[in-house]
Amino acid sequence: DLHREKAQKGMNEIFLTELKKLAPRLTERQLEQCAAYYKALIRTNGQLNLTAITEPAPAAQKHFADSLAAADVLPPRAHVLDVGSGGGFPGVPLKIARPDVKMTLLDSVGKKTDAVRAMAASVGVDVVCVSGRAEELARAQGRGQFDAVVSRAVAALPMLMELCVPFLRVGGIFCAYKQKDAEDIAHAENARQTLHLAEKDRVEYGKNVVLVYEKTHKTPPEFPRRFAKIKKSPL
Repeated sequence: DLHREKAQKGMNEIFLTELKKLAPRLTERQLEQCAAYYKALIRTNGQLNLTAITEPAPAAQKHFADSLAAADVLPPRAHVLDVGSGGGFPGVPLKIARPDVKMTLLDSVGKKTDAVRAMAASVGVDVVCVSGRAEELARAQGRGQFDAVVSRAVAALPMLMELCVPFLRVGGIFCAYKQKDAEDIAHAENARQTLHLAEKDRVEYGKNVVLVYEKTHKTPPEFPRRFAKIKKSPL
């Protein structure tokens, strides 16, 4: 349909113009990959509700530029896990900006991980997609396996820490994407100490922040607890 093709082309141009402004360090190739992933996301979103943000300028900012906020803090050639990746954020943009890292995306909804796997492959972005529950995988084969864990998942910080930190090796970093004024940041002190995290860095962008923590000791064996327990009595 010619009309739809024209509309899509216009959306892509707006998206690229916006992303160039927001992420000036991306190469032409990286910008093209982001635009291609955005196009695939919009197409797939018709069958599967991956995002409510579909307009080109907001998508460039909230999905892509925001995801890239942690790009500079990831260690070289790190094995990175994105917990609760949904439509592929922040993992896919991070992998585009940092091709040196190995990126694994985890989501509990199999349909989402299948869609992200197909979309990423179609635009030449090499990621591993795993479907499963973080609290189960962190007690099994995923435990202590990653150099960095990132998450933009919508959950209170103490809860997010308990789900994500067991995946890290000692010395690895946890990057939590949050709103600067989120009240759960102040409530995470007990979780931070219990899970042996040291505050390492803060990357501020707009109203948001990436909180960067370093894991200083092994996670106590009782964590993560069952999800119902984490929810009922957060650390």
